[in-house]
Amino acid sequence: MSGEDAPAQQQNAVDQKQETKPTEEPKSEQPKTEPAPAGAAEAAATPAAPAEKVPEEETFSYRALVLTGYGGYDKVKLQVKKGKPALKSGEVLVRVKACGLNFADLMARQGLYDRLPSPPVTPGMECSGVVEAVGEEVTDRKVGDKVMVLNRFGLWQEVAVVPASHTFLIPEGMSFEEAAALPVNYITAYMMLFDFGNLRPNQSVLVHAAAGGVGIAATQLCQTVKDVTVFGTASASKHETISQGGVTHTIDYRTKDYVEEVRKISPKGLDIILDPLGGSDTHKAYNLLKPMGKLITYGAANMLAGQRKNLLAVAKNWYHQFSIHTLSLIQGNKSVCGFHLGYLDGETELIAQAMSTVLDLHKQGKIKPRIDSTWHLEQVGDAMRKMQERNNIGKVILTTEPMPEEEKKEEAKKEDKKEDKKKEEKKKDDKKKDDGKKEEKKDEKKKEEAKKEEKKEEKKEEEKKEEPKKEEK
Repeated sequence: MSGEDAPAQQQNAVDQKQETKPTEEPKSEQPKTEPAPAGAAEAAATPAAPAEKVPEEETFSYRALVLTGYGGYDKVKLQVKKGKPALKSGEVLVRVKACGLNFADLMARQGLYDRLPSPPVTPGMECSGVVEAVGEEVTDRKVGDKVMVLNRFGLWQEVAVVPASHTFLIPEGMSFEEAAALPVNYITAYMMLFDFGNLRPNQSVLVHAAAGGVGIAATQLCQTVKDVTVFGTASASKHETISQGGVTHTIDYRTKDYVEEVRKISPKGLDIILDPLGGSDTHKAYNLLKPMGKLITYGAANMLAGQRKNLLAVAKNWYHQFSIHTLSLIQGNKSVCGFHLGYLDGETELIAQAMSTVLDLHKQGKIKPRIDSTWHLEQVGDAMRKMQERNNIGKVILTTEPMPEEEKKEEAKKEDKKEDKKKEEKKKDDKKKDDGKKEEKKDEKKKEEAKKEEKKEEKKEEEKKEEPKKEEK
């Protein structure tokens, strides 16, 4: 999962072509008087060798999503890269079929995720596909293997070169979409609940964003332990779905104070809280813990507000950043843990163990990724928007399958409509501004007229005062 292990070829993918110089035409010369060397006649009679074929490395091309700069959805663009990526020892080339979209990718687009190199770069932490080539010293993977991939970045493209140790065989019966939905969310949820949380029977867990990828994974994993009570926050429209998925107590965080709602049901507090929000919510989470409770913080979603980086939201999150003295931890008999899968990229054995357990649970039918929607690479902006606006229930997936021409036309029409809508909104804004200016002018005119009237009245008053003086004279 290390970006250091799989550097530039993951996003640049040997873009530069090797240049081949054209063969120079032989210059015409006057025949020499010396006799030709032996065998010259035979050589002249030999037909010219056929032109060399262009190497596959030069004709190879593939599509890739590239973050061209920090900002809105339009900063992730679909580009065509040329040149076949070179394989190093221990690496495999994967023909990507599906990619997972994660909250970290949304933060990376705004420049809020430090595990992604600076643009231009191809994002993407997980994907699924088929092994097309293997490098030297790769013994446990072969061409044709169906695999899921976990990497620091570089997977939102049609082919990807990664260390073989970052790939996991897809179980029978699992689709490419499900395989792309599994690595990040389920490894994250598993390691938080069981490695840090030591989840046991009869305990209680708070899962924020319970309808998201990690939220659904955590809820399913909680159900593998007897009598675990799950509190889940989500908007009201998602409550029925997450209840069916295993959430015991649903809380609408938009209309209710989740702290109060938890206290009503569990006055003593909770055993485990998974916190992806950060800021002031981390303080609330710590205060909600029972004695011997565990707070596991794994994100800062509160920093994400709007398409582009919101400096106010970032500053607010940092201002309310949670910190605590060790004596308070001792006196409260509580623990605080931090988890970030992106910083475990060198711990391949640890991740492999977690993935092995997760896949065993999948084989037993105890867990199953939920796919919210699948989008073509051309639709990455809409896919990111859906996730950022919290409109998904489950995993948002990108497919590398080319978009049909009819859908392309529909997308083009949508884009045209969006442009028309923007133009209309601009016209309305301009009209409002013009109307505002006209109103201002009217108001100024009225004020001037009022001033004139005041001056007239003042003049009349002065004249009235002057009249008695004239009569006295």
